[in-house]
Amino acid sequence: MRAIRIDAFGGPEVLTPVELPDPVAGPGEVLIRIAAAGVNRADALTRAGTYHRAGKPPLIPGLEASGTVVAVGEGVADITAGQRVMAQGAANSPGFYAELAAVPAERVTALPDGVDLASAAGLPIAWLSAWYCLHRLGGLAAGRTVVVQAAASGVGSAAVQIAAAAGARVIAVAGSPAKTAWVAGFGAHHTVDSSAFPGDAAVDEVLRLTGGAGADLVLDTVGGDVFAHSLRQTAFAGRVVALSNVALRPSTVDTRDFYPKNVSIHGFQLTGLIEHGYDPRPDLRTVAEAVADGTFRIPIESAFPLHEASRAHRRLEDRANLGKIILTVQE
Repeated sequence: MRAIRIDAFGGPEVLTPVELPDPVAGPGEVLIRIAAAGVNRADALTRAGTYHRAGKPPLIPGLEASGTVVAVGEGVADITAGQRVMAQGAANSPGFYAELAAVPAERVTALPDGVDLASAAGLPIAWLSAWYCLHRLGGLAAGRTVVVQAAASGVGSAAVQIAAAAGARVIAVAGSPAKTAWVAGFGAHHTVDSSAFPGDAAVDEVLRLTGGAGADLVLDTVGGDVFAHSLRQTAFAGRVVALSNVALRPSTVDTRDFYPKNVSIHGFQLTGLIEHGYDPRPDLRTVAEAVADGTFRIPIESAFPLHEASRAHRRLEDRANLGKIILTVQE
């Protein structure tokens, strides 16, 4: 099979097309012919050697994909050959920048009619993360105010749609006028351009929009200095859910920004959650059904053929994309 392999950490140029033996479905596994693979920030961090869960090269990157089941291993009862599915991997296994992948059955979810394979490739990481953070950790409910940091990102734009569909009041923070205009189309009630309101000014603007009260829930997809801002943007008894540190910088916080307000801070890391027993399939089915009925839209900004994975990573790291980047593996 064709695949993309990392033989040494580095820039996008280290994403090397290779030919590898076809995998087979072992006991409890599903062999999938990959149609499309999502390109995520964690993939770029893995490639660069800065992702905390990445192993050592050689590695095949890719944490999410969609495709068609080729075969199932012994003991798999609820998935059959020919089904359209989406799948999740771990940081080091199996890697979806490839034509085929053997995946544990508990990481494979059948797709409903009405969800195309390209869109499905963007569901298992960004959309599931946004769903879990808002509904399971954040106490999302109608009438609550939700701030989404980096709202034009994959997780961010998903979170805006999920929160708006639940009847929440959504404040979307993004890094340019083009990004705020784009994310407003997904249901954000207010937008904050962090290039016009840098640093503390973004905190002040959120407080102004909430009449000084702050938000009931802040979803922080950035980390670094933004995490400290998120704490200050939160209302009394509000919640901050932090799920990444793409800033790759430590966060310096003043405990007085959260404990007097009885703010709850929740951390989220999807791979670790699954390793500790979380079954993602019920939540993924719920999200996929909402895509099928038109409630949610998966914005695919660009699709690159598998052998151009390096171009996809350059596009991702330019931070100019509006929507999901995918690799198309099978035409």
